[in-house]
Amino acid sequence: MNEHRKNLLAAEHSVGEAFPLGATPTPDGCNFAVYAPDAKAVILCFFNKDTEEATVEHVLPEKTGDIWHGYFSGVKAGQYYGYRVERGEGGLHAANTHKLLIDPYAKKLSRPIKWDARQYKHDSQFMIPKCIVIDDENYAKPVITSPKVPKHKRIVYEAHVKGLTKLHPDVPKAHQGKFLGAAHPSVIKHVKALGITTVQFMPLCSFMPEPFITEKGLTNYWGYNPVNFFAPEPRYGVSDALAELQEMVAAYHRAGLEVIVDVVFNHTAEAGKGGPILSYKGFCPYQAYLLEQTKTGELVYSNHSGCGNTINTAQPFMMGLILDAMRHWVSVIGVDGFRFDLAVSLGREPQQYNKKSGLLRAISSDPVLKNKVLLAEPWDIGPGGYQVGNFPSPWLEVNDKYRDTVRAFWRGDDGVTADFATRLMGSRDIFHKGHRHISTSVNNISYHDGFTLHDMVTYAERHNLDNLEENRDGHGHNLSANYGVEGETSNPDIIAMRERQKRNLFATLIFSQGTPHVLGGDELSRTQKGNNNAYCQDNPISWFNWELNKRKQDFLRFCQYVIRLRQSSSLLSELKLHDDTYHLSRNVKEINWYKPDGSDKASEDWNALHNKAFGVEIKGCASGTQKPEHWFLCVNASENDVRFHLPSVLPRGGWTMHLDTRYASLEEQPSICIQKVFLQASSSLTLFSFASFDA
Repeated sequence: MNEHRKNLLAAEHSVGEAFPLGATPTPDGCNFAVYAPDAKAVILCFFNKDTEEATVEHVLPEKTGDIWHGYFSGVKAGQYYGYRVERGEGGLHAANTHKLLIDPYAKKLSRPIKWDARQYKHDSQFMIPKCIVIDDENYAKPVITSPKVPKHKRIVYEAHVKGLTKLHPDVPKAHQGKFLGAAHPSVIKHVKALGITTVQFMPLCSFMPEPFITEKGLTNYWGYNPVNFFAPEPRYGVSDALAELQEMVAAYHRAGLEVIVDVVFNHTAEAGKGGPILSYKGFCPYQAYLLEQTKTGELVYSNHSGCGNTINTAQPFMMGLILDAMRHWVSVIGVDGFRFDLAVSLGREPQQYNKKSGLLRAISSDPVLKNKVLLAEPWDIGPGGYQVGNFPSPWLEVNDKYRDTVRAFWRGDDGVTADFATRLMGSRDIFHKGHRHISTSVNNISYHDGFTLHDMVTYAERHNLDNLEENRDGHGHNLSANYGVEGETSNPDIIAMRERQKRNLFATLIFSQGTPHVLGGDELSRTQKGNNNAYCQDNPISWFNWELNKRKQDFLRFCQYVIRLRQSSSLLSELKLHDDTYHLSRNVKEINWYKPDGSDKASEDWNALHNKAFGVEIKGCASGTQKPEHWFLCVNASENDVRFHLPSVLPRGGWTMHLDTRYASLEEQPSICIQKVFLQASSSLTLFSFASFDA
């Protein structure tokens, strides 16, 4: 008999109930239930809160189907616990009671989990954080109404809790890098002043940095390596991570901001063969993960995530767990939606993607989840893993084709002008009219994985030596440029060109149809010193620098102004065309495309290899007593200045210039009215609106 079965201490208990899963306290005790279909016995372990030393162990007394359960009198909220599972010989993981397991339904963990090979080798009890019994009533908060942000007004800001706050001068030292720091009024004020509606936080669930990166003396800073889908990451808490996370979300809601959280339902920190046994591998390895047979007949973990394993989201228990976790984050923590990392895994049944998969259908029909923000990263590295445009409505999708096209166009690449115009108008070749909302495309020019906006115009190559992988990691196809010098320079001409390109890229992002995604810190000209894969850099490479010189202040004000322009217009934020049956309402009379000489842009002009300048005119429909909007946007990515002949205007009318990216600051930009000809500088974007001068 296993050693853990010999010395069990007697306690008053009963068989309890199979549902709900997890630890559920009552006035007299606590019910424990866990899914472990192949176990011979499941052992519940209690620990001292102060020392985390084991105090009592009990075999769960009953099994109903695949769920082991028991009710224990006298156990209260705050109790530390974990599990050990006795399994048969053979199989993926055999007789592993020397591994302490985290309850998949644990709502709170005692501390962060850190890989320690010495502590893990035998009994892993001292490496593994303890689950904590919580009483939901203790975390019931006054209801703060979530902001109702219309799709076309949503502007997403991606941020890392620690990176956003670690160096902020107004945040108290004890709160820097924490949930409470992200809730600080000065941080929220900055986000609001920028014009953001929605903050997308990088993973907030508990995670473990990978053994290989830990043994190098680095860490997984981003957090895309979860151990549990319910419990918030203790690293971001001061004394009570769950309560402090709730307060952070409430603070953003009070400011009128949405909060969506990046979730990783595609893999766990248990990795593949030889990876650590932390939770699912001990309870249900055959059910939790996708498995496949090698040519020799060996059963191995499918690796569609690139992290060693892939969650079997089509398996009933795992599907239910993901839905329960999402409801917990909405109903208890209060978030407004989710960004799904490698979201194709949500639709695999079990190996091939199906946009009508059981999990995707369940999310779309769930009364708690169906009206929340659902934002997919629509790919993974498994079979058929690229699924951009193939998620069900009303899901939003990250659009990598937008990113690559806009970068290439402003870099001056040949032959991308037609594609650039398509991306500008909402990528309707991918997200088709009548079937998907025009805001479906989540447009980005930078993301957490890649160059920052500043580095995109400062480095032609990645510089990832600090990651200790000999600069082999990170994407090699960055579509970036350095404009004469690799890295920072004091050359004023190069600096001016880089700043203009930043303005071109950011203005394009904001004026494009779709949902703009702003990488947090880009507005501050944040640099990672050329590192385009800073996942393991928990240091100033990844933290926001809030000290701004004149050049950085000018760019911040530019970003604020451009967002205000978009939000002030119904056309710049949402085009409702006559041939788009998704809506009955219309706000566009016509859209016209022009060459710089004022003539219509014909099909052959779009295909001209060196054609990098064009104009687009958008005429709106009258709405009530308001005059229709009338805009003209001209872009010139060539190396030459261009004489633009603006569309014909009324005798007493003209075009008012609102924005010209050639100017380094808003104070320098002239406010002019032009009737016909405008000399546009090379590599610049200009926005006009038409106004009649009739009395």
